Amino acid sequence: MGEGGRDRSYVVTGGGRGVGRAVVERLLRDGRHVAVVEMDPAALQWLAEHPLAIPIAGDAGDDTVAGRAADLAEEQAPLTGWVNNAAVFRDASVHTASARDMLEHIHANLAPAVVGCTTAVRRFLAAGTGGAIVNISSHQAQRAVPGCTPYVTAKAAIEGLTRALAVEYGARGVRVNTVALGSIATERYAAFLDDLDPAGAAHVTEEMRRIHPLGRVGAPAEVAATIAHLLSDEAGFVTGATVPVDGGRSVLARDPEAHEA
Repeated sequence: MGEGGRDRSYVVTGGGRGVGRAVVERLLRDGRHVAVVEMDPAALQWLAEHPLAIPIAGDAGDDTVAGRAADLAEEQAPLTGWVNNAAVFRDASVHTASARDMLEHIHANLAPAVVGCTTAVRRFLAAGTGGAIVNISSHQAQRAVPGCTPYVTAKAAIEGLTRALAVEYGARGVRVNTVALGSIATERYAAFLDDLDPAGAAHVTEEMRRIHPLGRVGAPAEVAATIAHLLSDEAGFVTGATVPVDGGRSVLARDPEAHEA
């Protein structure tokens, strides 16, 4: 069967909501078997109607959980792709948080990617078929936001992990890439706006319009489309890349001398 058939399986972590859910929905629509790892069991309920979905409640940073996801995916079809989307948003600054707390916050975001990559690479090598990994990063990995040090640090490390694994395992058929996201209209983003008064929400919406050259925040389905491409054979010569999916946010320089169009 070719790429369009149902002879492939994938693992997506943090797949219950937001970008992760959009990735799962895209892969299911393409006829793939998808093992979905999600910390919150309630976020997996929507998968009940999808015969190709394999819900797994657990911590994506746990070796046992990742191994179980790989086992269940491989029972359905050869495991050919892994998406490390699971993330924890914990703001902290070194002048108010202890070094131990900072390290724990960094670990919470970095561990799922390291565990996922480790599990995926070992399964791909054992099968002798190769495979593709897509890690999820953020514009913050390159352009830090004050107060978000643990998240910034973890995402920068994930981009370095991507490059290291791409170099080490490329000759053995393993591709590893990252997508670095701008602001995306997920449930978390909607809840953030809902917590503001109308004036505050309008201000944030206008700021988002200004800092994204496309004039808007992204849709989860747009991120999923890029990830699906990176997982596919059509991206067979792409590895070690960090692909911005950010509406141009990472290339915009807000400068007081700029001339408005």
